[in-house]
Amino acid sequence: MDHIVYIDTLSKELESLLDNSKDIIIRGATGRKLPYNRVFVGDTLYFTRNNAEGFVSCKATVSNSIFTDKMTTEESTALYDLYSDRIKLNIKASKRFRGKRYLSIIEIKNTRSISAFKFDRSDYGNMDDWLAVGDINSVKKDD
Repeated sequence: MDHIVYIDTLSKELESLLDNSKDIIIRGATGRKLPYNRVFVGDTLYFTRNNAEGFVSCKATVSNSIFTDKMTTEESTALYDLYSDRIKLNIKASKRFRGKRYLSIIEIKNTRSISAFKFDRSDYGNMDDWLAVGDINSVKKDD
């Protein structure tokens, strides 16, 4: 399964991914929303910045995924803090995930730059920051 994942521009996530100082992608919510229980070892993540440029320029392979059961704010915060040195988000971005009832912790490997391409997200919701696309070729735009 292929996924397009929006990453935080201000936290310089792309740069951290490419220099291999970041090897975890995290998502959190009050309920079980994507990517919860939808990401598996061997899946490919394609990364795009959340700055509306609309280009994918990096990819990685999922090496492990952890999906928590419902947690208290304190439990969630403690778990986030345990991995924070590998998550590499700034304070503002980390507030989006710390303390959430459900966390999806996606460990990645083999991160690499790829030839940038645009993609079509018209079949997905406007606010989604994780798109389970199936096959990346189904959303690649021809320029």
